[in-house]
Amino acid sequence: MSVDSTIPSETLNRASELAQRLRQNIAQAFIGQTQVVDEILAALLAGGHVLIEGVPGLGKTLLVQALARSIGGRYSRVQFTPDIMPADVTGHTLYDPANGQFTTRRGPVFANFVLADEINRAPAKTQAALLEVMQEGQVTLDGQSHRLDAPFMVLATQNPIEQEGTYALPEAQLDRFLLKVQIDYPPENEELAILRFATERRSAERLHVERVQPVLQPEALTKLQGLAAHVRVDPAVEAYALRIVRASRDFPGIGSGASTRGAIALVRTARALALLNGRDFVTPDDLKRLAPSALRHRISPLADLIIEGRNADMLIAELLDKIEAPRL
Repeated sequence: MSVDSTIPSETLNRASELAQRLRQNIAQAFIGQTQVVDEILAALLAGGHVLIEGVPGLGKTLLVQALARSIGGRYSRVQFTPDIMPADVTGHTLYDPANGQFTTRRGPVFANFVLADEINRAPAKTQAALLEVMQEGQVTLDGQSHRLDAPFMVLATQNPIEQEGTYALPEAQLDRFLLKVQIDYPPENEELAILRFATERRSAERLHVERVQPVLQPEALTKLQGLAAHVRVDPAVEAYALRIVRASRDFPGIGSGASTRGAIALVRTARALALLNGRDFVTPDDLKRLAPSALRHRISPLADLIIEGRNADMLIAELLDKIEAPRL
């Protein structure tokens, strides 16, 4: 699985410059939370989908809009509600009595970037329809398969399941998301900056997003994704990623651990993160940084630990402390 080729330094520098431009562009609308932004950009370069969780009012939707606008491509938003149907997401066929033919109406998934807002407010059948599209990269309407254009990325937001009117995603469906990114309350200095920015303008959120202009085209993004796949992974780093995932399966306090897909997600996003930071090789620190987002939705803490107030992130931190990282 390791890649031996070396990426030319000029190409690396160009990729790093593009990454910095994306960061700066997103920061025009989404202030702070730099680790969150980097993780989402890593998932983008790794060609995966992201689930973003946080309480209402932390800017989840704003972040996704800023990312989509930063990359010239088609963007759509689906507001999930308890009564939304699968056809509202994927599309459907209609009979036109005027010409006696069926016509296809494509749903909002026919875009490069799809914002699935509050996905955990939708019924299971509609959730499953979207997640099937994510897995297959195509939509079947009335027996006809329609391939989705690349790049294709779903960024789903959800409020914590304790919020009223939400439905937890099944574990098998959660596993389809490359990362589950947690947005927490910002530090005081960042929150003050947000407050000042918002109170100095009318319709502040709209103005934030409208300032964001494309800095990267879909074709250039596809090239970056191909470049990320050629970032070198030392066999010792690969083995470290696998040890982390295998340890989750019999670690005290974890009821069910991560599958092999967890190790794949960890290595894929670590390659992308290395490229974002101007490197053509993955370090153990890359894996440590990404482990919570790559694994928090792939492990299940035991019920008694949840009652005690311990969560998946705490268990992952304990697990990482017990596994020795390789020295390169």
